[in-house]
Amino acid sequence: MSILIKPIITEKATADSELNNRYSFVVDNKANKIEIKGAIESAYGVSVTKVRTMNVRPDRKSRFTKTGVITGKTSAYKKALVQVAEGETIDLYSNL
Repeated sequence: MSILIKPIITEKATADSELNNRYSFVVDNKANKIEIKGAIESAYGVSVTKVRTMNVRPDRKSRFTKTGVITGKTSAYKKALVQVAEGETIDLYSNL
């Protein structure tokens, strides 16, 4: 079971990493803060000072078509905001 699923690369997350040295990751739903900290430190070789987690709810959408109303939703996931020690960075684009 892998704890880290993928990094979140959006405009808001990129600005947060450049200004505050804080990175966002999608993590396993059952992972706790201690497991997330250990996985980040072993995967990227940095020292983590703070981990904040949140459960992101699914977005529900509906649209009108010829056959009627179609409803759907996105998947729920757990997001972790990881604060890295000052002077250290995580290169998310190294393995693309």
